[in-house]
Amino acid sequence: MSYKYKRVLIKLSGEGLANKEKSLAIDYELVNKFAKQLQIIIKNKVEVAIVVGGGNFW
Repeated sequence: MSYKYKRVLIKLSGEGLANKEKSLAIDYELVNKFAKQLQIIIKNKVEVAIVVGGGNFW
């Protein structure tokens, strides 16, 4: 598979990773799905940088 970009930056919201239904700081199922998608992209020689928001750390 050919991708348009060879390098990408992914910005994730810390709040978007939360599991509000279970009052957890991190939704581990969501993070696992995201990691599996990243594996596919990285195996296809795309360089990935990830920034996770930290607005709730103060």
